Amino acid sequence: MNPARLTAIAAALSAAVWISLEDQAEASEWGCEVLLCASSSNPSWRGVAACHPPMNRLISAMGKWGFSWPTCPEAGTGRPGYEAYDECPAGWSVGSSNQEHGGSQDDLCVQVRNSCPSGFGGRDGCQQNVTKPRPMRDDPYYFDIRSDDGNVTRHWFNLNR
Repeated sequence: MNPARLTAIAAALSAAVWISLEDQAEASEWGCEVLLCASSSNPSWRGVAACHPPMNRLISAMGKWGFSWPTCPEAGTGRPGYEAYDECPAGWSVGSSNQEHGGSQDDLCVQVRNSCPSGFGGRDGCQQNVTKPRPMRDDPYYFDIRSDDGNVTRHWFNLNR
């Protein structure tokens, strides 16, 4: 192989590696911006003007084929978690409306009530299951961030513009 062609190939490979590293650095920077903005709580990211560009970029990218959540390796976090439903009120337990069809979604709050008239006690035939829809979270996404002392803090956020 002639030296000029070998030099051209080496230059092309160097450029490809440099561009790849630059893309990774940009993705990491964007992931860290998303993490910082998402963990902002008072005000939320919508109230911080500097957060609008990275978060709007994220929201737009999520609708595209092949989307991959930008991460912040320096912070030790990956993709965020997602929990659509909030906790059930005290005295209620989590239940599912689709138990027969195998698609359990834990979308109900269930409470067992004694419906026996006074003086009849709690016979089995007097128990009634009362259900209500489980409340939806206003902020369904979360990042768990570990502090230097090892404690983990959960930061909830949403992606509503």
